[in-house]
Amino acid sequence: MNSASNIYWLILPLVVAISLVYTASRYESWPVIWARSTRLCLWILAALIGTTAVLLLVNTQS
Repeated sequence: MNSASNIYWLILPLVVAISLVYTASRYESWPVIWARSTRLCLWILAALIGTTAVLLLVNTQS
């Protein structure tokens, strides 16, 4: 793997941190925080993967 693709692995801890902090600011119960944070993390990752797929598709059409 080259250094350009290694930067994308930094997205995973960033998404986890964002989802944990956002969810912890809304709820106080740890089981609820973990459940909602996991769901939010999956939503963010799905949006990022979907956006990347669309951009790659558009990029290869030209």
